[in-house]
Amino acid sequence: MGIGGISIWQLLIILAIVIMIFGTKKLKSLGGDLGSAVKGFRQSVTDKSEDKDADESPQAAAGDTVQKSESSEPQKKQQAKAKEKV
Repeated sequence: MGIGGISIWQLLIILAIVIMIFGTKKLKSLGGDLGSAVKGFRQSVTDKSEDKDADESPQAAAGDTVQKSESSEPQKKQQAKAKEKV
């Protein structure tokens, strides 16, 4: 018995039919597209979690910097971008 009651021979027959219908080139491009989509999803998830960590730290540091002295122009732009993200 195989996966969910399907034997290995039944899976091979299904695979052969799919290859005959779509062809190997189409399946190869479909696999590549699926892989790149998963990779992009993983990158976006890790970027969002890093952004949350980065947003929390600079806001506290930026508040201390502003209280001590006037911030320079680039720092103001970074703070504005951080506020837009939130």
